[in-house]
Amino acid sequence: MKLHELKPTEGSRKVRNRVGRGIGSGNGKTSGKGHKGQNARSGGGTRPGFEGGQTPLFQRLPKRGFTNINRKEYAIVNLDALNRFEDGTEVTPALLVETGVVSNEKAGIKILGKGSIEKKLTVKAQKFSTTAKEAIEAAGGTSEVI
Repeated sequence: MKLHELKPTEGSRKVRNRVGRGIGSGNGKTSGKGHKGQNARSGGGTRPGFEGGQTPLFQRLPKRGFTNINRKEYAIVNLDALNRFEDGTEVTPALLVETGVVSNEKAGIKILGKGSIEKKLTVKAQKFSTTAKEAIEAAGGTSEVI
């Protein structure tokens, strides 16, 4: 391979289409927009989902359910994630964020019972599942609702 043999890969270099620059360009006069109509006008065209005045699909379809604005979204922590702490540690939401177990507290922390816990910990959180509470107490620790 020599310097004069180098070529860009096929399709990587594309010539810009210059609209409205004469008949020979293939896009002269009406510039590829056809004759008159909404899409021929400057600033013309319609918004996404517009169906020419017909009731759009998203309005014709039935709506179901609702979003509860008062819903509390809890950051979930499983029991096996708590094994990283030493015996006797007081596990708080601030400690969980600091150690990177959860990225943010949201409305609070909920401890779930997936996995097993081998350490004796004092766990403080906003919510506990019953299996998580039982497993923490079986390991000799305590669970405290904030």
